[in-house]
Amino acid sequence: MAKVEKLALLAEGKAKAVYATSDPELLWLHNLDQATALNGKKKESIANKAHYTNAISGLLFEYLKTQNIANHLVERLNDTDSLVQKLTMVPIEIVTRNYASGSFQRKYAVKPMKKLIPPVQEFYLKNDELDDPTLNDSQILALELANEQEIAQFKQIALEVNQALVNIFDQADLTLVDFKIEVGYTSDHKLLLADELSPDNMRIVDKATQMSLDKDVFRKGTGSITEVYEIVLQRLQAVV
Repeated sequence: MAKVEKLALLAEGKAKAVYATSDPELLWLHNLDQATALNGKKKESIANKAHYTNAISGLLFEYLKTQNIANHLVERLNDTDSLVQKLTMVPIEIVTRNYASGSFQRKYAVKPMKKLIPPVQEFYLKNDELDDPTLNDSQILALELANEQEIAQFKQIALEVNQALVNIFDQADLTLVDFKIEVGYTSDHKLLLADELSPDNMRIVDKATQMSLDKDVFRKGTGSITEVYEIVLQRLQAVV
């Protein structure tokens, strides 16, 4: 691949800055040293966090490619940056839950960490101003966010990602409680897994101790993000 140059800043979100590149089909993602929760209502600068989100996300995207799950990662460029395919993103967050936790556990008053069979799949509109409201299939159709075939594809991709991640996390003595994914279309309308895969958008617990190893430690003020992300990274590096 010819050398790709970083160009103008296109957007900056809660966890990443997105830049155009000299290749119109590629974007440059720069992970930020900050953590947010409650749709950005809680926000702090955290030194070296970008290293962990970039490393874990890159490692998991690369692993998923070996499992024949297509995604947007082209290559990790350095400690904090990655090159990805430019996509037209679907404005829907797809959440998969293997165990009851967080809002699901509170909403339905079930025992924390109750195993959910089958895994629960949920859709949310990606809109911080509206606090990411829930969506069902008919709402997605009525809002013209996707058609029935696309909804089925979203669900299938999430289930395939879930199975692959559960397998690799299990080898690392970690339990994947739940996670969020996003998807988007290439210029030739190929649907790809996108965004990121890190403890920022997952709940992960240690199998032996049930210790939380994700952004919940920041949400709840119970620990250091970089310390728990380091544990996750080292565990995954040992098995991938």
